[in-house]
Amino acid sequence: MLGQGGHVALALMSLVLLLCREAAPIEVPQDPKILQDLKQPPTIVKQSVKDYIVDPRDNIIIECEAKGNPVPTFSWRRNGKFFNIGKDPRVTMRKRSGTLEIGFRSGGRPEDYEGEYQCFATNDLGVGLSNKILLRVSKAPLWPKEVLEPVVVTEGTPLVLACNPPPGLPPPFTFWMNSAMTPIPQDKRVSMGLNGDLYFSNVLTKDAHTDYSCNARFLFTHTIQQKNPFTLKVLTKEPYNDTSYNATDPYGGRKVAESTPTFLSPSGAESSKMVLRDEQLQLECIAAGLPTPTIKWFKKGGDLPGRKVKFDNYNKTLKIINVSEEDAGEYVCMANNHLGSIRHSIFVQVKAAPYWLDKPFNLVLAPEENGRLVCRANGNPKPNIQWLVNGLPIESTPHSPSRQVLGDTIIFRLVQMGSSAVYQCNASNQHGYLMANAFVSVLDMPPRMLGPKNQLIKVIENNRTFLDCPFFGSPLPDLRWFKNGQGSGLDGGQYRVYINGTLEIKRARAEDEGTYTCLANSMLGTAENQVRLEVKEPTRIVRAPERWSAVRGSTAHFDCKVKSDPSLPITVAWTKDNKPLYLGWRLKKDEESLTIPNVNEGDEGTYTCTVKSEIDQDSASARLTVLEEASLNPSVSSALPPDRADPPMDLDLSDPAARSVRLTWIPGNDHRSPVTEFLVQFEEDHWEPGRWQDLSTYPGDLNSVILQLAPFVNYQFRVLAINAVGQSQPSQPSPRYKTSGAAPDAIPRGLRGWGSKKDNMEITWEPLLDLERNGPNLHYSVWWRRKDLGEGWSNMSTFGAKHLVHNTETYVPYEIKVQARNDFGQGSESNVVVGYSGEDKPTDAPTDLRVSKVDSTKANLHWKPVDLSSVRGEFKEYRLYYWRESSLVPGLVVSKEKKTKGFYSIVAEPSGILSDLVPYSKYKMFLVVANNLFEGPPSNTVEVTTKEGVPDAPKFFRINRRTFDTIHLEWDKPLEPNGILIGYQLKYQTVNGSRVGRAQLETHPPNVTEVTLRLPDRSTRYKFYLSALTQVGAGEVYAEESPHFANEAYIDQVDIATQGWFIGLMCAIALIILILLIVCFIKRSRGGKYPGGGCVTGFAKYLVRDKKDLPLDPVDQKDQDGSFDYHSDEDNKPLQGSQTSLDGNVKESDDSLVDYGEGGDGQFNEDGSFIGQYTVKKDKDETEGNESSEATSPVNAIYSLA
Repeated sequence: MLGQGGHVALALMSLVLLLCREAAPIEVPQDPKILQDLKQPPTIVKQSVKDYIVDPRDNIIIECEAKGNPVPTFSWRRNGKFFNIGKDPRVTMRKRSGTLEIGFRSGGRPEDYEGEYQCFATNDLGVGLSNKILLRVSKAPLWPKEVLEPVVVTEGTPLVLACNPPPGLPPPFTFWMNSAMTPIPQDKRVSMGLNGDLYFSNVLTKDAHTDYSCNARFLFTHTIQQKNPFTLKVLTKEPYNDTSYNATDPYGGRKVAESTPTFLSPSGAESSKMVLRDEQLQLECIAAGLPTPTIKWFKKGGDLPGRKVKFDNYNKTLKIINVSEEDAGEYVCMANNHLGSIRHSIFVQVKAAPYWLDKPFNLVLAPEENGRLVCRANGNPKPNIQWLVNGLPIESTPHSPSRQVLGDTIIFRLVQMGSSAVYQCNASNQHGYLMANAFVSVLDMPPRMLGPKNQLIKVIENNRTFLDCPFFGSPLPDLRWFKNGQGSGLDGGQYRVYINGTLEIKRARAEDEGTYTCLANSMLGTAENQVRLEVKEPTRIVRAPERWSAVRGSTAHFDCKVKSDPSLPITVAWTKDNKPLYLGWRLKKDEESLTIPNVNEGDEGTYTCTVKSEIDQDSASARLTVLEEASLNPSVSSALPPDRADPPMDLDLSDPAARSVRLTWIPGNDHRSPVTEFLVQFEEDHWEPGRWQDLSTYPGDLNSVILQLAPFVNYQFRVLAINAVGQSQPSQPSPRYKTSGAAPDAIPRGLRGWGSKKDNMEITWEPLLDLERNGPNLHYSVWWRRKDLGEGWSNMSTFGAKHLVHNTETYVPYEIKVQARNDFGQGSESNVVVGYSGEDKPTDAPTDLRVSKVDSTKANLHWKPVDLSSVRGEFKEYRLYYWRESSLVPGLVVSKEKKTKGFYSIVAEPSGILSDLVPYSKYKMFLVVANNLFEGPPSNTVEVTTKEGVPDAPKFFRINRRTFDTIHLEWDKPLEPNGILIGYQLKYQTVNGSRVGRAQLETHPPNVTEVTLRLPDRSTRYKFYLSALTQVGAGEVYAEESPHFANEAYIDQVDIATQGWFIGLMCAIALIILILLIVCFIKRSRGGKYPGGGCVTGFAKYLVRDKKDLPLDPVDQKDQDGSFDYHSDEDNKPLQGSQTSLDGNVKESDDSLVDYGEGGDGQFNEDGSFIGQYTVKKDKDETEGNESSEATSPVNAIYSLA
């Protein structure tokens, strides 16, 4: 039978086996398709601090924001009970947030809302909890009224003036001043204690004043309250002698009784002090005595922690920052003068509020998977761990067979759908608590493909290729690849499948072309995607352009023959000196070459042919050198153009030395262009075999030189000749020459020391170049030591270019140096460089951040600096975080994105100017101090309201349409009105080239965003200037210019009747008609009927047709509805023989209608139009006597014109 120990062993063994079988938590990809379908329990993302002190003058805002899917709902508890927000009209909750706003515009006291608040964020999958937020209202009580009797002391005795400031929240900052508002001078003898009292180790006659006043400054209200002043009277036993006073005899020659040291604070021989871990420890010893005692501090059983200790107040106060457990113990302060000494022991206990060792994190599991949540914390005393589920103690929730609680760990076995929840871990002791939310989400999702479908991938042959197949599912699917739908899966050999689904083809070949299918499979289903791979031949230039020398006026030719995959379209582009080459009438390009005829000096340069396909490219370059025209020398050789020189020949090595050798060669033919210099190159067979590198150049008249070489290198040399045309081909290589080894000559460069963590220092340098090694087995010796401590050097050797020094203090200076060594010896040491160990988060926050001189876009900032030692690193800047909280313009939505601005200032009263603010807005901001890696805690948050400014330009301003005498303008209000809009200002003027007309100004109310203007001179351009107005003035101007009349596409119609040319034409026609009428009238008056008497009538008919735009051809006549009118021309003739007298009566003429029979029966409409019918009945005589059937009266002609 197993005992209790056996059961424990079995439980531990089963736990170990279970944890070994745990599936790794699922990482959910940040893909929008996944996230929109992903159900997630609530997660608290923002909340107020635990100890929340608010200003009673402001509204109270208690923050609580959470995310989740579905969107969480929020509720609150106050002092452990449900807080019904709906019943309190002063309390509102922000939309889609749990943040509470408590306003006091309609009355109420902030003190009534003090208490402990906790936020609950709930959705279908669980409940998330905020910390318990203790809300307290800042208090600045008045000093109690009291009558202070004068303080009378004897010279040389100690004195304590009590301050006893009123207990404010937070506690006030105390200081002593006199009636002139000048601080009381403090020194070794007179100083203020931590409790605010003013201590005199011994009183002098000069201390007698009537205005010792203690002041209390309250941070939240920015007020200072002053206590009634003390009057101090000093009694002396002998008269004071002013003439005998000096610094060494403050008593003026009088005899004042000296005394041995005694402690004013603390009292007794020993005391105790408790401090929490990571806080600041302050110990104080203030002694009385004459002469003034000196204070010294010790720690029994060890040394004071020098890196954390600071002495203040003339050694009376000992401060230790970031207290840790090793700082506990007995601290002794000793006060002594020449009469004796006294000691006081302070026993320091270091306790600790809970702090995290392992904080629980969110856990996403698939059904049937295992997992665990771990919550480990430490503290002093050791904290108690309590688990909650959705805000309830786990003991009070229904038992779950898939969950087992083992102290600070919860084990989940074979989880099932529906078991998602939010778990809270609470670690607490008597000094505080920690709480963390961690949800367990059981996710059941079939496999999904996240990438694009049916991708086509084109790759170059022999290249490494990756085919991506991003996927997701829960449980995590198995993924396999297939080619052309066949096989058992691709993995191994040529292929490699990565865990993220990517398939690697190590070297793509033509036979690798095909369709690749990735298949994700789980118990919930399958998903697949396909990728089509095409392997292409590389794009290469097979005949590259070569260096070309051309005589001015001749033709230059560059080849660029390309070989590429037939299925890939390519483009060939030429550049000259890396700039695009524009092909004009002279330069000619075909598929395989570039031809430059009639070469001139401007054509000289480097020409590059670049060929590109959609997946690769290649390029090649050659230089064109333009030479002067050949001389008229009859010899054939002089008529040939210069060319590159032949390569040098017969290289020979002689005069070998440790670091040099003589190289001799025979120059080749220079081809009519003298050699200006020789280039010597080398190749070594150890570090970069086969790579030729430039060694040195020498004048063209030399063919034997001494080469300066590096030790321990096996050299080979070649020489190139250079003339005006270019470089020759390289010579044949010389025999090899190996130099002997030596100790390193070079000193490692770039030595620096910096901390990658707060407790280390990384020493790095640049390794020596291969040709600087000088021998085998190159390594480095590095030394380091603390600066200014006088300690010895630490050192080590390494083959790398880095060394990490561990267990350093935070940001302390080190001296470092380095030296290179090899098997032949050691090189020179580097200069000593100062480096620093790692930085840590600053501990202090800037205080008393305040704002002054706020205008529309700028604000002056002031703050109290931090102690530079609290930066725990190199001081970089004070960093201001600010954001636009809201706009004072009603209804305007603003972005609350945080912005930063840095201020570098180490003065006692730093300040800065924040600019580029948006007018008429509310801003919030806080300040942190920053080193190179970290930021410290934030300062107080202040709110700034900028003043009203001028608006931005309107969002748009356009000319919508234009008619002949009007133009329609339209605009929209500015994106940033920067104030309350009071209207718009529109200015416009005519524009003719550079001349502008007189400006006209209009204003429109703010609700008007379109206007129509009458502009009679339609052929003139106008320029319009529009700006919005606030009380401050006009804003940015938006200018638009109307297009010219002839180019306007929005002209409604053309009114030809108002055109000048048309009026002139009509006047000319009217004058001609008048002349013809007069002529016809004269002829008529002479002889009655006449041949051709219808001249005027016929002309008048033509004009009437023309005026009415009626064509003579009857087939062209249309009714208004578009149908053709086939009536005879006779229907359009005027009534013949009707002649109107001056009195308006119609009388018969010689050609009346009676002559035609039945004419008298004709009828007329009311408008005078003839509607009757008639037949033509004419006698022969009448016909002969009246050849014209047209009306001959000029009056008729005039009427017909009408």
